[in-house]
Amino acid sequence: MRRRNEIIMEYGTYMLAYFMSYIASLARLHFISGILLLLEALYLYLHWVRESQNVTELRAVFTLAWVGGQGVACLRLSQLQSDWSYLTWLCFFLIYIGFGIGYEWGRKYAPDEKKEPLRNSVQAKRLFLCITGLALVSVLSFAFQSTGLGGVSGSCILIPAITILYVKVSETCRGKEKVILALANVTAIVIPVLRMSRFQLFFVVCFTMVTYIMVNRRMRIRTMAGIVLALLPIYVALTVFRYHDITYLNSIFEMKYEKMPLFFTQPYIYVANNFENFNCLVEQLTKHTWGMRMLSPFFALTGLKWMFPKLTSSVIYLTKPELTSLTLFYDAYYDYGIAGAFFFAALLGVAAKWMMRIVRKNDNPVAYLFYGQFAVYLGLAFFTTWFSNSIVWFWLILTGMMYWFVGYDKNKKRNGQKE
Repeated sequence: MRRRNEIIMEYGTYMLAYFMSYIASLARLHFISGILLLLEALYLYLHWVRESQNVTELRAVFTLAWVGGQGVACLRLSQLQSDWSYLTWLCFFLIYIGFGIGYEWGRKYAPDEKKEPLRNSVQAKRLFLCITGLALVSVLSFAFQSTGLGGVSGSCILIPAITILYVKVSETCRGKEKVILALANVTAIVIPVLRMSRFQLFFVVCFTMVTYIMVNRRMRIRTMAGIVLALLPIYVALTVFRYHDITYLNSIFEMKYEKMPLFFTQPYIYVANNFENFNCLVEQLTKHTWGMRMLSPFFALTGLKWMFPKLTSSVIYLTKPELTSLTLFYDAYYDYGIAGAFFFAALLGVAAKWMMRIVRKNDNPVAYLFYGQFAVYLGLAFFTTWFSNSIVWFWLILTGMMYWFVGYDKNKKRNGQKE
């Protein structure tokens, strides 16, 4: 009963803030509309972090990204932005409620204790093999890509996080191993830089930080700030090399204040316009695709995409051709409308709680890689249709293979068969 009252209070404040934000938007008080959702997102994030004693608690992370992202978009700092349809408002609301329902439904499976990775020489050796293998494959793939032969160099993003797990479970780390680890981790940073991929660089940093926090329980804010500050010049340099200066970005997004600083304009574009593209979808969609868009990873990984191009060909509704990023729930709405977005959000809520249970109870350190990836996907829920992306499923499948490889134990298997 006490927990039920707490849930009513937690989601009651969200409903009130959301309704007030909607009314303020109708009255064209856009600044107030955005601030209300931003404050509510921050309040709920801090509340759930305090309750769980975990700054990467998945519901808290999703709340900050989804509700906070809407708050940013509601500020209406661009000429491209328009008043959202009431169906868009309803869909955004039901997505968050659906996630909460899924998360609370899975709550009974979560134990109170937390299990940390233990020293294990066998697992350490296998993690080391994973690191060296990924580094070699990434270098070869990058070389093939550079010559136009193709490849998947993005797998290098897993290396720093695996290194953290290796250090945690390893009993000793000799000089030769330290050199190999250093080279592998440099590779994981250099390849995104050479590919001028700000996204991969950002992803590898966030993924590594989440894994570190989960494994060590606590990460100093000073350390986090130091990492961000160290990578900031690289991020800015990549922006310049791609010819994305402040004038270009402000003109593309048609910012109301043309002299908006670059460090503010770029994040605002990446957050706000995705919600605008979702509103375009709601207002312009003529028919649903009934699963075709969300199944695109299956079509890509099996090769059906190349045999039957029509399977993945559908119109993308955008505010502007240059601004192509979408939200996590774009494809779910495209396939099944509001009901699809709601049930997909509920499924993610169940998966989030199940993921936390796995990390708490599992002896296999690779479980943290699943958690770290999922946390990043939820933390960037405003950015792209993660689970309709074949590369995401490639990373998850690759992580699953490492999970089996690191955790496989012949003795346990034999004992189980004898019993």
